[in-house]
Amino acid sequence: MARIRTVKPDLFVNERVAACSVTAVVTYIGLFTQADDHGRHRDNPAIIAGLLWPLRAEHTPVHVEEDLQQLADAGLICRYTGCDGKRYLHITGWYEHQKIDRPSQSRLPVCVAHHSDRRCGPCKGACAEVDANPQGGLAETSSNRRRALDPGPAPLPGLPSNRTTAPPAPGNVQPVDREAASGQGKETVGQGLFDEVSSKTHRELDEASTSGSRILDPGSSSPTGRTAPGATTAADLLAEYVTSCVQRPPGDVLGHLGRLLKKLLAEGIDVEHVRAGLARYAEIQGHPSRLPSLVNDAMNARVPAVQAASRTGTAHRAWTNPADAAAAYAEEL
Repeated sequence: MARIRTVKPDLFVNERVAACSVTAVVTYIGLFTQADDHGRHRDNPAIIAGLLWPLRAEHTPVHVEEDLQQLADAGLICRYTGCDGKRYLHITGWYEHQKIDRPSQSRLPVCVAHHSDRRCGPCKGACAEVDANPQGGLAETSSNRRRALDPGPAPLPGLPSNRTTAPPAPGNVQPVDREAASGQGKETVGQGLFDEVSSKTHRELDEASTSGSRILDPGSSSPTGRTAPGATTAADLLAEYVTSCVQRPPGDVLGHLGRLLKKLLAEGIDVEHVRAGLARYAEIQGHPSRLPSLVNDAMNARVPAVQAASRTGTAHRAWTNPADAAAAYAEEL
């Protein structure tokens, strides 16, 4: 929801503001009206373009991304990743230049680099941002005690240590010491039944596990999103597009094009039609969302009427007067 904000006269003589383009300054001032009472907003160029530039179709989300990058380089905004994993931004001088009467609580995550003492929306207090585990494991221990690996306790007397150990002879079974089996009251019974630990844990596999089905069927006709070995992929087409450009396009443009290319190929559209549409897009540029329509033009290009008639064998012939009118119209005269 847009709000009434304050723009001070000093903004127009600020050297950091003067280092940005005019459109970046307009975007910066527009963010005042769209940010919440703590100067935070979603870092999404498409959303910001729809809010601030709805009547300027020529100023696309790609241009808004350039505006935001200029503002970030000048230190006017800070772009960060919240504790929920999404991208946000906040206006760096917000609390110094905006005086909000009875500000409402922010629902967005706080920037821990600048405002770690402020309230975080999702955390309902100080941001409890969890550090990423480089091993891919959970930060907390598993609630399922049977999944924990406990190589310390010795095997219980009278019980086999693994499947290959022969069972004890009759009469040699000793009574189970439940106090020792329970690990002095700290572990549940059964933790020490196995004296050997698997040589490979879940996170120590030689090959990286991939999500989805492990069966690759290149001969399947249904569009599953997978490609046969040696087939042209969305990454290959995107690389061809980048090669044809004078300078490397912004990351958001390439990401949008990559998703569209992958979706088009998954629909079963011929790769040559996709390549033709991408080549046309490289000529005219614009927003990446134009790519599907350009591919459709390549798929369903209109054939001239003369060529279409020649294919069916009914080519049109222009009318000419007969050389001998009496012979041509003998029955009608």
